[in-house]
Amino acid sequence: MIHSGSFNKTFEKHIHMELTESANNSFVTISINGRLDTSNYGMLEKTLMSHIDAGHHKILIDCDNMDYVSSSGLRILLMALKRISLAKGRFILCNLQENIREIFEISGFTTIFEIYPEREEAIAAF
Repeated sequence: MIHSGSFNKTFEKHIHMELTESANNSFVTISINGRLDTSNYGMLEKTLMSHIDAGHHKILIDCDNMDYVSSSGLRILLMALKRISLAKGRFILCNLQENIREIFEISGFTTIFEIYPEREEAIAAF
């Protein structure tokens, strides 16, 4: 029993990410809060794929409170971009913190993704 409790505490520390979703008639917004990494990317993948499968092909990802992204997280974002592009939709990112923007620049993703510095600019792009 003690081992199990200890495991759960460790697990909770590693999966610290929250997603907030909102929608209007034009697009869906998903805000990421915390770390997007190998321990929790499945949560974002499931959320994105459920929206895409439901026909929501205009998605805004607000990264204002995302403080880390791993290669697994980048892969999920790229996968969603490809699926939405095939459906002739839009997949927009906004509010990348400086350390996240550097990761996108190093990986070449700033030329692949549509990225806006502020949420208001991203919303106006739809």
